[in-house]
Amino acid sequence: MAHSKLDPIDRKILAELQADGRMTNVELAKRVGISAPPCLRRVRTLEEAGYIRGYHADINPRELGFEVQVFAMVRLHSQAEVDLSAFERRCREWPLVRECHMQNGEIDFILKCVAPDLSTFQSFLTEQLTSAENVASVKTSLVIRCAKDQPGVPFDVLEERVNRNA
Repeated sequence: MAHSKLDPIDRKILAELQADGRMTNVELAKRVGISAPPCLRRVRTLEEAGYIRGYHADINPRELGFEVQVFAMVRLHSQAEVDLSAFERRCREWPLVRECHMQNGEIDFILKCVAPDLSTFQSFLTEQLTSAENVASVKTSLVIRCAKDQPGVPFDVLEERVNRNA
């Protein structure tokens, strides 16, 4: 199901679930203007096709005591695929690393990390990240505050594009 094959109802289902993944199927069906059984079939199809990757609660890390958020820019010695994959696997094992994105340009990866305090992050940085195999350098930026944290995609932009190309 390529994105161009999604009909307006599928896109509305995705937009509604992105805004509130906890609503019942009956409520979702009402919001998108179809009955519950076909709505549930569409949701299952969207899940199987990979459009919906999962359902998650948006947890406030600071309320749980994770006061430190850091972006770490990592440069590797080698960019051979085997070395890139090995680093990605290692990142998936580190609990403080919440996101890992491969980049082009001067850095190879940017990691979003959280920690309860600066000393915990510093220990991770010096004992695990900088000492990891193939890591050439790490530059970090401590987040002071977040002006915007909006997961998902802007469905209004998608709708404008679909309507323009229709």
